[in-house]
Amino acid sequence: MLESEGPPEPWRSFFDDLDQMLREPVAVHCFGGFVLIHAYGAARTTNDVDFISVAPNPLRQTLCELGGIGSALHKKHKVYLDPVTVATPPDGYESRLRPLFPGVWRFVNLYALEAHDLALTKLERNFERDRDNVQRLARAGHLDREALLPRYQEELRPYLSREVWHDQTLQLWIESCWPDTRESEGAGRA
Repeated sequence: MLESEGPPEPWRSFFDDLDQMLREPVAVHCFGGFVLIHAYGAARTTNDVDFISVAPNPLRQTLCELGGIGSALHKKHKVYLDPVTVATPPDGYESRLRPLFPGVWRFVNLYALEAHDLALTKLERNFERDRDNVQRLARAGHLDREALLPRYQEELRPYLSREVWHDQTLQLWIESCWPDTRESEGAGRA
């Protein structure tokens, strides 16, 4: 399917209906499984669109009411919007957002986090599915170890509370994604 045609069902109908309910443009900064599938071609499924931010921010509550879990749109289409609050994106991620399905809707504007930013948002939670998502991005060639480390060190690590813990987690991810490039230093060391 061409990007300009929009996502497959049920997403297309969900966003068509949501677009008709809105009265002004909204930019939704998406990540998670929806982005892995529709921006990076990962073979997996999801029934929600995780989003980290919206602009303008006052529309966050409106989006949750119209398309969040338990909403009429959720009941109708069996998919929903999910405002995630446990993920920290790298500083400056907004400048690297990429449009998803541009021009398909009048008011809904979806944006995907760039692959390295997407991977780094998974670091704090670090569930098995988060590690799997990062490995999928790496295997598909969307992640570069040489770009991931400095982005972590410069744009994410200063905002985390358990730096050493996250350094170790990232080092394990690197060893998992690129087993032939094990480093003797920790991810957080310069």
